[in-house]
Amino acid sequence: MNLISGIDVTAGALNAQKTRLDVVAQNIANAQTTRGPNGTAYQRQVVSFETELVKKSATGASLQSVRVASITPDRTPGEQVYNPQHPDANAEGLVAMPNVNLSYEMVDLITASRAYEANLSVVKNARQMAMKALEIGK
Repeated sequence: MNLISGIDVTAGALNAQKTRLDVVAQNIANAQTTRGPNGTAYQRQVVSFETELVKKSATGASLQSVRVASITPDRTPGEQVYNPQHPDANAEGLVAMPNVNLSYEMVDLITASRAYEANLSVVKNARQMAMKALEIGK
């Protein structure tokens, strides 16, 4: 396998995990946002991945990578909290809270971070192998 092709595959996964990290950070930052631009409570965002064909080699083998397919809102309803003094409270004194669960977001954050680190180590190892190959050729 060509080392550069391997790095191309891993680059797609790195970009996808970076997007996932950004979305999780956005979810955490808006965990208490009761009124967004559309006038409703913030909706948690979810990242979906899909595979993509990166290259097809002369031997007919194809390389696949991962990319972000979509970022969609999680339609799970948020909690209703009784707080009649809140500016976003309805007539009954209930405030619609975002559907962000900080525990789930932290697990997503750690998972995405570990996946990013694993892909980064693949790039580092490919670089080291290329350097060793160049040293052998001297």
